[in-house]
Amino acid sequence: MATPAQGTVLPPRPAPGQAADPGATGSQSAPMDAAAGPAAGPDAPQEGTDGAFLPHPGDGGPRPASATAPRASGPQPGPGGPHPASAPALHAPGPHPGPTAPTDHGPTSAPGHAHLPGQAPASHPTPNHAPTPQGAWHQYDPWSAPLQGGGPMAPAAGRRARRGQLVAGAVALALLAGGVGGGIGAYVERYGGLSDIKLSQSGADEGGRKPDSVAGIAQRALPGVVTLHVRGSAEQGTGTGFVLDHQGHILTNNHVVEPAGSGGEISVTFSGGQTAKAKVVGRDGGYDLAVVQVEGVAGLRPLTLGNSDSVRVGDPVVAIGAPFDLANTVTSGIISAKQRPITAGGKKGDGSDVSYVDALQTDAPINPGNSGGPLVDAKARVIGINSAIRAADSGGGPDGDSQAQGGSIGLGFAIPINQAKRVAEELINTGRATHPVIGVTLEMEYTGDGARVSERSKDGRQPVLPGGPGAKAGIKAGDVITKVDGAPVHSGEELIVKIRSHRPGDTLVLTLQRDGKERSVRLSLGSSSTG
Repeated sequence: MATPAQGTVLPPRPAPGQAADPGATGSQSAPMDAAAGPAAGPDAPQEGTDGAFLPHPGDGGPRPASATAPRASGPQPGPGGPHPASAPALHAPGPHPGPTAPTDHGPTSAPGHAHLPGQAPASHPTPNHAPTPQGAWHQYDPWSAPLQGGGPMAPAAGRRARRGQLVAGAVALALLAGGVGGGIGAYVERYGGLSDIKLSQSGADEGGRKPDSVAGIAQRALPGVVTLHVRGSAEQGTGTGFVLDHQGHILTNNHVVEPAGSGGEISVTFSGGQTAKAKVVGRDGGYDLAVVQVEGVAGLRPLTLGNSDSVRVGDPVVAIGAPFDLANTVTSGIISAKQRPITAGGKKGDGSDVSYVDALQTDAPINPGNSGGPLVDAKARVIGINSAIRAADSGGGPDGDSQAQGGSIGLGFAIPINQAKRVAEELINTGRATHPVIGVTLEMEYTGDGARVSERSKDGRQPVLPGGPGAKAGIKAGDVITKVDGAPVHSGEELIVKIRSHRPGDTLVLTLQRDGKERSVRLSLGSSSTG
């Protein structure tokens, strides 16, 4: 049977001196208060059999009963026992005028014991208790205030609204703080803070450089290197030179000073910035060397001359000059090869200005304006004079930088200092340089391998000069010279280069081809001041 809305009706108390008869039988069951008539509503007081108000479980206040339960004359179901089928519950006719009060899930009282105000009822399970609707008792909010008066309390809508506002405010504050922090971080990253930027820097390097380093070599050699500005009636140019002695003699290339001619002007600028006028002491087109001299200059720093015969391929070298008028330029590299036969010049067409050099090859960058500058070794000793380059835009052989204005491609050539020293001494002492000769005229148009002696006279000269070194050695017209001291010779230019790499009076062994047969001859070099 369903529990009445107002709670379970207690049985009547027995009269004094009369005990309840649990075993009495009868056909009438005690009427249920809930079924006797319309419900009085959830706040109606409940009245007991003796007219007393009964406390509503869990409410703490009295509720009047809607009807008085008469004492049953028949048997009553005990606690926990089922109601007999012959005694169905009686229901009052008529609809409920209002909503049913919340079902009491509190404990029921034992028969014969009334609930007194302020007294907790004994706990007994209700038989056949049917599930009741979910009401305010099951709406528990862990975030609400504690229940007052022992009953449930619905959560306040205002409190929830305040929570939502707090959450929204916290989110907005977090976004604002994130934006401000990001802006400050970006500013600090870009500008380094709110104060002036101070960049870190290492202290001044007081240490020196090793003498054999490029910096050490340049430090010792630069004071003796000069830049030459040459101005003539038809052209002008820039080149390099270096100091030979304390008398003011400076060695450079012939093609550097050639534009000045006999009436031009030569200005010399030292590495420290001092400038002086210079005059030509002597020059030679066959070796492409010249000596000029300055006067009245104090504190000259002559460079030490080395020995080019001791140079080995792969030795480190430093080139110093004024490429494209950039004074005091230092480049470094190695010796790439030795005894490279090169020719330079030849602008006059008669061959009088062609220079023949048995050159040192280097990959140290050399450009127009480097001509006449020193090529020094690891001890800052001069081992060559930078004179020619193989330019990328020159289709012919190596040219002096006055003819090939292309940039360096790593093929630079220098006159060996052993040869330049002899020529410089002759130019200083006599104003002229001597050339070693063999006394024969070569056929420069010969396309075969070797250098062939001409078979006919030229300009009134016989192919083999009578009484000359070649005639004394037994050389004849038409002979093809293939070797000099065992080194192969492939053309007339190479033969001239090999001969001019020696001094007049030196003895050479030449290998000849004559009538298909090979023979060797020994001769002593002669001397000529005309080439």
